[in-house]
Amino acid sequence: MSYYDLYCERLAPGLLAEPVNALTNAAFFVAAWFAWRAARSAGRVSSRTGVLIALLVAIGTGSALFHTFATGWARVLDEVPILLFQLLFIWAYAREVMRAPRRWAAACLLLYLGAALYARGFGHLFNGSLVYAPAMAATAVLGLYHWRSRMPARWSLLGAAALLLVAVALRTLDDPLCGALPLGTHFIWHLLVALVAYLCVRTLVAQPREPG
Repeated sequence: MSYYDLYCERLAPGLLAEPVNALTNAAFFVAAWFAWRAARSAGRVSSRTGVLIALLVAIGTGSALFHTFATGWARVLDEVPILLFQLLFIWAYAREVMRAPRRWAAACLLLYLGAALYARGFGHLFNGSLVYAPAMAATAVLGLYHWRSRMPARWSLLGAAALLLVAVALRTLDDPLCGALPLGTHFIWHLLVALVAYLCVRTLVAQPREPG
C-alpha cells in the first residue's frame, strides 16, 4: 500500500518524491548528538538516557524511510519510535524528576498510553495531527510543573510545549497551504519536533542524579 498522497510535497510515488521531507529528518540525528553531549557534560549518561537518544535516531530513520518508501511498513517504523520515546520520557520524568513511586509512574504511563491509543482513532482529523494532542497536553502539564517547581532547566519543557504547539499547527496546515507553498510545511514539523525531543532529554539530564 502506498501513502504517497499524505503530504503536500509528495505528488506521485517514488523514492525521491519528498526530498525535503526526507532530508530534514537529519534534524533528529543532530538532536541525538547534542542530547548525548548534554548527558555527558552533566555526567548523566544512563541506560534510560541512552535509550532515549537511540530512539531519537530511530525516529529520524523511520521518518526518513516513510518519506521515501511511503508504505505501510515504513509508517510503522515512523510511528512506533515516536510513541516509545514519549512513553519512556514520561516514565523517566516521573521517576527521576518527580521522584514518583513506581506504581504512580506506571499509572501515569498507562493513562498516557490509553490517551495516545484513543487519539489514534481520530487520525483522519486535522491532517492526522490530532493524534499528537496527548503529547501536547502532557508536555504542557509537565512543563508547568517543572517551571513552578523551579527545577534546573526551568524553562526547557515550557519551551518544548510552545514549540510543539507551533509544530502541530504547521503539520496541520501542510495540506491546506499546498497552493501557496508547494513544499508544504511538514518539513518544518521535523525540525521543530527534533528540537522538542532534544529539550526533553536536556531537561532530564539537567536534574540531580536520582537516589540509588
